Amino acid sequence: MIYNALDRIPLLGMGQLALETWAVAHGQAAFRGRQIHEWMYLKGERDIESITVLPKSWREQLIMANIQLGRSRELQRQISSDGTIKLLLQSTSDSETIETVGIPTAQRLTVCVSSQAGCPMACQFCATGKGGLQRSLLTHEILDQVLSIRRVMDRRPTHIVFMGMGEPLLNIEAVLESIQSLNDDFGISQRRITISTVGVPRTLPLLAELALKRLDRAQFTLAVSLHAPNQSLREKLIPSATAYSLDNILEDCRHYLAITGRRVSFEYILLGGVNDQTFHAEELADRVSGFQSHVNLIAYNPIDDEVFKRPNIFRIERFLSILKHRGLSVSLRASRGLDKNAACGQLRRR
Repeated sequence: MIYNALDRIPLLGMGQLALETWAVAHGQAAFRGRQIHEWMYLKGERDIESITVLPKSWREQLIMANIQLGRSRELQRQISSDGTIKLLLQSTSDSETIETVGIPTAQRLTVCVSSQAGCPMACQFCATGKGGLQRSLLTHEILDQVLSIRRVMDRRPTHIVFMGMGEPLLNIEAVLESIQSLNDDFGISQRRITISTVGVPRTLPLLAELALKRLDRAQFTLAVSLHAPNQSLREKLIPSATAYSLDNILEDCRHYLAITGRRVSFEYILLGGVNDQTFHAEELADRVSGFQSHVNLIAYNPIDDEVFKRPNIFRIERFLSILKHRGLSVSLRASRGLDKNAACGQLRRR
């Protein structure tokens, strides 16, 4: 059997039907594709050689042809005092490094996945953007993070958040392909998946339309990072905001809501003395009141090289109370993995 360049595409990310077709195209019965699917997704095997249910002669052919499942190599593992685990993974294709985080509770295991190696958005309060962008991740590199956390924590992930390294809307195709696989191959419903974005011009309506086209539905949660109640302050915190005004973001969010019927979550990192004052809370309420949305407050997680401070509990509770009093749906996200730099905004591939 001759293997061409297309065969060099990793198998991780291919669904059962695609793997059946692939097996038949390489002289095997369709059920061999189902076996690969089971051993790759359910058993979490890392390479062809480990799928011992396949005929030895065919495994040897695949190994000789350098057919890969698309799994990464674990470089480092850090375990926080609260049970959160951060993994530093290395791609087998070009040795690029990726961080992913597993966040456990009694009822769920959330995997915080990266969509890019590094990030180009350079938000002032986020460690990831300090090193810039190396490249966007491929579908199998995103899915591998979920399998890696599952293996290390020996638990089935229940929720996925695209809140790791990178800007997901600069890698829409791979993100949507990953969601398709998470639905079909991992059994994780869209309603348990969140895509977080700081905002990229003209992409929110596109995300909605592509999701309906590619996935037949758009039931995942969209989380838009605002972090400021007005344009001038937002530009100081988020350099890319100069090209995408707050008014335009909110207008695109309304368009997204109209297309999908799904409410939007607004992320707001509270920076001590910067955006956590009473008038900031009132201004934010003015911006999003009457909008079908949820506000998710996050106390700043400290990073090196920045002078921002985490606000005290009084200011956090006051901000939260004002938004609730104004009738907004609002919650405060607990910081997990803080002692191992695994919390929101701290991923830096160290």
